[in-house]
Amino acid sequence: MTDGPTTTSSAPATAVPFDAERRATELAILDALRAVVDPEIGMNVVELALIRQILLGPDSTEIKMILTTPFCPYAGSMIQQVKEQAETVVDHDVKVTLLAERWDPRDAGLMW
Repeated sequence: MTDGPTTTSSAPATAVPFDAERRATELAILDALRAVVDPEIGMNVVELALIRQILLGPDSTEIKMILTTPFCPYAGSMIQQVKEQAETVVDHDVKVTLLAERWDPRDAGLMW
């Protein structure tokens, strides 16, 4: 018999330390992307929740985004604007990747 509850020891998960400079860069990119407006809806890509992920690297950055509709007639110009706006923040190439995920208008207005 034991005197108390037994606990199993497991190695703690290694937490990734918070990188304030990296987060500041992500927020600066999001701020710059507020200038990219979907012409059909009249809201920017951040407010519309079209930006899904920002992957910052030492020599390149990738922004993963979706469109409001699969065959958005403004896709090409919006992708180019996202690239150009992000490149005003970082001093290296930015790649924009479109995801096949469907946009849900209920996500609009949610912030990072």
